[in-house]
Amino acid sequence: MDTRRLYSFIKIVDAGSITRAADILRIAQPALSQQVSALETQFKQKLLIRSKRGVAPTEAGRALYRHAQLILRQVDQAHAAVSVSGNAPAGSVSVGLAPYSTGAALALPLLRAARERYPNILLHINENFGGVISEAIMTGRMDMAFIYGAGPIRGVRFEPMRTEDLFLIATPSIAPAATAGEVAVAELRDVGLLLPSRIHTIRQVVDAAFHKAGLEPAVVGEIESVLTLVSAVRAGVGATVLPWSAASAIIDVQNLAVRRIVDPEIEVELSLCTSDHQPLSEPALAVHDLFHELIEEFDRPGDE
Repeated sequence: MDTRRLYSFIKIVDAGSITRAADILRIAQPALSQQVSALETQFKQKLLIRSKRGVAPTEAGRALYRHAQLILRQVDQAHAAVSVSGNAPAGSVSVGLAPYSTGAALALPLLRAARERYPNILLHINENFGGVISEAIMTGRMDMAFIYGAGPIRGVRFEPMRTEDLFLIATPSIAPAATAGEVAVAELRDVGLLLPSRIHTIRQVVDAAFHKAGLEPAVVGEIESVLTLVSAVRAGVGATVLPWSAASAIIDVQNLAVRRIVDPEIEVELSLCTSDHQPLSEPALAVHDLFHELIEEFDRPGDE
């Protein structure tokens, strides 16, 4: 198979237009159309639907698009592995880190450790992969991800790494009085909360804990931006709920109240995810091992 045709096909699907893809690839449009025709002849399937608005992949085209990404990534990894055979691991590694998680605390140590130990590894850190983590890992666009939950997700292998309690983070004027640094869910009934939207695990477990206590959380803002969340909490707009590792990494908690939530306790499980059918490259394995080393260094906080 001519991998150049696969590369061209990916560019066409990404651009949504053969004309735009031809401009990007700097080849003649008729030549690009011939490459698509050759692929359709080879697979005996119609791969693209053409319209006045451009092109869109058929079901067969979407399947080829996913596999083409994986094939081309494997080719790149093969070139990298051969070129540095016998040397230190080298190549690019893509890592997803769930927002509002230990990932926030892991990002800098992971980047620093990779730079110091494996200077020939180019680490790509992504905290905005949304709800397509399984597809990104299955297609090889992402090597691994540190996310909430323990699966199952088709095509993804989960390694449970850490279970963390959730804490209320707020200015002292907002936070309820604490006993031994703890606060019950019932005491939060009137506390305005700044939380991510309902697609996030943090929000889901907070909602579930309140419902278990027969209450509804007083959500005063749904915030997806970490920077906005930090500013809003410090300004006293509302309180938020985070694992300690994430809170200490993204917020200067000095002069803030930090309370472990109890009755019921709220916990989240974090896992390291990789493809269950695609082996990790040598540089990805090196980064995978760094994850295991770094996660062991996190300690739970003492009472506030």
